[in-house]
Amino acid sequence: MTRKRGRGVACLALMVWWASSTHAAEPPSALAAGNVNVFAAASLTEGFTAIGAAFEREHSGVSVRFNFAGSSTLVQQIHEGAPADVFASADEANMQKAVDAGELAGPPRIFALNRLMIAVPAGNPSHIASLADLTKSGLKLALAAPQVPAGRYAADAFAKAGLPLPAASQETDVRAVLNKVALGEVDAGIVYVTDIRAAGGKVDAIAIADRNNVTARYPIAVLKTAANPSGATAFVDYVLSAAGQATLGGLGFAAP
Repeated sequence: MTRKRGRGVACLALMVWWASSTHAAEPPSALAAGNVNVFAAASLTEGFTAIGAAFEREHSGVSVRFNFAGSSTLVQQIHEGAPADVFASADEANMQKAVDAGELAGPPRIFALNRLMIAVPAGNPSHIASLADLTKSGLKLALAAPQVPAGRYAADAFAKAGLPLPAASQETDVRAVLNKVALGEVDAGIVYVTDIRAAGGKVDAIAIADRNNVTARYPIAVLKTAANPSGATAFVDYVLSAAGQATLGGLGFAAP
C-alpha cells in the first residue's frame, strides 16, 4: 500500500511538473488571435505602421489595422461609434474630447513629442527663410484646418512670432499639407519635423525659431468600447516600450 501511494504521489508530481513546464514554454505575452483597430493621427503613419508590423511579429494571429487621419476627424468618428480599440492623437485637446465623452477605458498617456517646421518645394523657389516670409502678399500657403492639431499649432506659432495668421488652404490633415508642397501646388506649408523626414527629399525644410515654435504632445489610450481590449492594451504598452520608442525616435519624434 505504501509503495502504491508512493508511486501515485510520484506520478502526480510528474504531471504537475509537465503541466507547469508546458505553460512556461508558452509566450507570456501571447494574445488571442484577432484584430486591433488603431485610430491614429496622420503624422504617425510611418511610425505606427512600423510598430504595427513589429507587434504582429511578436503576437502570432494578431492583426493591427490602422485608420490614419486628422485627430479631429478621428475623435468625431469615435463619437459616431466607429469600431476603434486604440486612439492616438497629435494633441491633448482632441483626446480630451474623448475623455469628456467618457469613451476611454483609462487615462491617456503621452508617448511622443513633435515640433513644427516649414516645408517648401525642393529648391525653395520662393526663397522662404522664416515665418515672416509666409505672410508676404501673393504667397500660396497650405495649412491644416484650425480644428486639426497641426493647423492650431501653426496658428500658435504665428501668434508667438507676433505675426498675423496669413490666408492659406485648410487641409484635412498635415499629410495633405505635405503633399501639396511636394507637388509644388503651394509655395510653403507648415508641417511636423517628422513629416519632413517622411517626405524623403521631396521637400526642403526651413526651421522655425525655438521662441516661436510649438511642442506637440501625443497621447494614446484604449477605448472603453474596444472589441479587443487585451490586444489594445498590449499595443499601447508596445508603443510605450523601449522598442516602440526607438522606432518613433528614429523617425524624428522626441520622447515625452
